[in-house]
Amino acid sequence: MMTPITYQTVEVLSNIALGNGIHRIRLSCHRRYAQAVPGQFVMVHSGEQIDPLLPRPFSIHQLVKKEGSVAGLELLYKVVGKGTQMLSLRQPGDILSMTGPLGKGFEIPANVLNVKIVAGGIGVAPMVFLAQTLTESKRNLSTVEVFIGGRTKADVLCLQAFSAIGTSVHVTTDDGSSGDQCLVTDPLDLAVAKNRPDIIFACGPMEMLACVAGIAEKYNVCCQVSIETMMACGMGACLGCAVADRKDTNRYLHACKDGPVFDTRDLRI
Repeated sequence: MMTPITYQTVEVLSNIALGNGIHRIRLSCHRRYAQAVPGQFVMVHSGEQIDPLLPRPFSIHQLVKKEGSVAGLELLYKVVGKGTQMLSLRQPGDILSMTGPLGKGFEIPANVLNVKIVAGGIGVAPMVFLAQTLTESKRNLSTVEVFIGGRTKADVLCLQAFSAIGTSVHVTTDDGSSGDQCLVTDPLDLAVAKNRPDIIFACGPMEMLACVAGIAEKYNVCCQVSIETMMACGMGACLGCAVADRKDTNRYLHACKDGPVFDTRDLRI
């Protein structure tokens, strides 16, 4: 069953700068967000009326619960342009517009027991929600391992959140300032070879996702990836977030409606 889509005005509950251009904003939301699944996203307008004109897409980072009900959600974002710069200036009590939950999220098969989660940079944003959902489910998981990569120590995010969830975390950086100095896919490859998982979930730069997909194919492991791409509408009207279909070279999928989460067997990356 699809999650109902809601357009609403929302209140900024908090907006915290975490350093290195990373912010975590907490927004009020409709109770329908209780039905949101990891990997889905929202379109948020920064609050300015004309410039920037279009909203920006953000993965749902976490749901905020109060007395058993969803009272808000958190978004983890990096300031990279005018829209996110404007968003970083919003203060508690400010009113924004938001549409969501949008897109297709991660699908967790019923028989999954051994899971690998891979995140690169700000691609970690939806993976905290995913790890929470996995560990809070009633399934008897044997292993949930998280692999986080970044250029430097400052790019390695959410370690405390994953620790609180109770997952093991492997860290890599390009410069060796935190964890192992290598690509995040290097320890992933070794871990998959040693203890083949039931599924791999990943989000990050397209080059990283292509490597993760190659590892999954090499070991015949199911793999789902959340892709990062520019969107103008978030609902399939503008057709601006096209990605290549692996099964049909003449067909394109659209991240906002067909994704942003895809099985790597369906995607050319």
